[in-house]
Formats: sequence, structure tokens, C-alpha cells
Amino acid sequence: MPPAVVRYTVAREKNVRRTLTLPGTVEAQTTSIVASTIAGPVIEFLGREGLRVKKGDVLARLRAVTFELQLEAHKADLNEAQARWKLAESNLNRAKELYAATVISREKLDDAQYEHNAWVGRTESLKAEIKRLEDTIDRCTIRAPFGGVIVRERTEVGQWLSEGGPVVEMLAMDQVEVLVEVPEKYFESLRVGAPATLTFESMSGFRPQGRVIAVIPRADVQARTFPLKVQVSNEHGKIGAGMLVQVSFAAGELYPATVVPKDAVISRGERKFVFRLNGDNTVEELAVETGTGIGEWLEVRGAVKPGERVITRGNERIRTGQFVQASPIDYTLP
Repeated sequence: MPPAVVRYTVAREKNVRRTLTLPGTVEAQTTSIVASTIAGPVIEFLGREGLRVKKGDVLARLRAVTFELQLEAHKADLNEAQARWKLAESNLNRAKELYAATVISREKLDDAQYEHNAWVGRTESLKAEIKRLEDTIDRCTIRAPFGGVIVRERTEVGQWLSEGGPVVEMLAMDQVEVLVEVPEKYFESLRVGAPATLTFESMSGFRPQGRVIAVIPRADVQARTFPLKVQVSNEHGKIGAGMLVQVSFAAGELYPATVVPKDAVISRGERKFVFRLNGDNTVEELAVETGTGIGEWLEVRGAVKPGERVITRGNERIRTGQFVQASPIDYTLP
């Protein structure tokens, strides 16, 4: 058989920090019970459990006919008030001219001024009442205050909602938070902004990256652990609130380690190994233990040393002692 065609990369030495892995629980970044701000009967309900909504989407509508009739009546009153204001203004101007010519008394001028002021006030009052009714009618349509998922229905068509009555319960899930309890001995090694890698047992191969957004300096008096929060993007909706997750952080002092591309490490059951390329173009299987991940690279502990060549392409179909035809391939080491 001709030699197998493979690619290799040189193992490197890199200063890394030890990886700390702790269990965590996923929480929604925002949890809200959306409530009605006015009282009224529900005539339409769209907020069903499991529905994903965008900010501003309609969740429910209340009966608004009474407010709409009041609005029409106030608009008619406003038209009359504006007409009377205009007439009173004209009469006031005329009264000022007559008073200046000593044709009418001061009392008549004051009456014209009072009439004018009264209609100005009536007009402004009606405008304010119309704005209030328009706002009330708008609030008869209950909308999603943010984009998220409806997790519980709290009303139904025909039900009377009081002011503040719940409509739906929503979770914002585009970004989620993971709550981790950190043992006291690691408290000083974790900082806000530090990167974190999440591993979900139920989703093999799904390892999203997050970052620490809060280290809360108040310990649980029983467990002596400190709460820490990690934020992670959930734009594809794979992560659900309440999921259990393993969170890995880089913690502790820097130390020199041998790193190889992740493509070089082969896992078969509990066993992990790499293939080293020897000087005679044969390959040799070497057992390794893995540690901290650094981008496309991974810390390995075992017989592999910095400067040695490890197979990163074609390593799934070779065996110890086999001759290969190898060419180099580069990986970016942060």
C-alpha cells in the first residue's frame, strides 16, 4: 500500500492557566409577568405558551368601544370649543377697541376677557382629555415589552382583567445567564469579563463561549460559595432556562504547557491520544491527557513535547508504525 497522505503541525509551548470547571444552572436574563395597565374584558388573546414574540407583538386586546365613543364625543366638544374660542377672541379684540374709545365700560371688557379665557381653558382641557383617551385605547392592546418566549398563559378571552392583572409570563432568551457557585478558594482568581466555556451534557459538541458578568461578594454561609454569573448568547434558541451546564474558566497562575491543535487529539471511549510523526516518516500513537483549551489549540499532558510533529489531518485512518506522506498545515495560536 502507498503511504497514507496526512498533514502535521508542530506542537508548541504556551503559558496557560489551569482550567476550573464548575456546575451551573441556566437562568433567563429577563423574566417578566406582563400585566394590563387598565381594567376591561379580554376580547382577543394571542399570547399562547411556547410562542416566540418580538418586542411590540400583540399579546391580547381588551374591549375599547366605550373609550372610543368617549373619544368621539370629546373631539366634537373640542371642535365647538375651538370655534367659541375663536369667536371670544374676536369679541375681546373688539371690546379692547371700544374700551379704548370709551364706548364701553371696564366691566364689559373684563367680561369679554373672562369669556375668552374660559374657552381657552376649555379647549386645552379637552385636548388633554383626548390624549388621555387615546392613550387608554392604545393600552387596550397589550404588547410584548421585549422579545422572548411566552412560558405561561395568565388570562383568556372573556375574562375580566383588573388594572395590573397578569396576561402572560415571558422570558427573554436571546441572552441567558448561568449561575455558578464558586468555592471560596477560587474567589480571587475570577474576574468580570473573563471568558468561560459551557458544556451541555444533553447537547454533544455544543460548547458556546460566554463571559463573566458578575462576581457577587457575598458567600452562602452554609456552603461557603460565592455566586457568579456568566452571560452567553442564545440566538439559536438551543439553551433553555433551568438546564444544567458545566462551566470552565481559566483560573490560577500561568504555567508552561505543551499545546497541540484540537484536531490532533483523537478520542476513543475514555482513551485520548495523538499520532507523532517520526523522522523516518512513520507514526507513533501517544496517550495524552487534555487540559485548557486556547482557541483551536489544546493543552496535552503525556509523551508529546514542544517541537515534535503531530498529525492533524488524516489521523483517523492510520496506526502505529505506518509510513505516511506528510505535509505541514498551520493553525493560529492566540
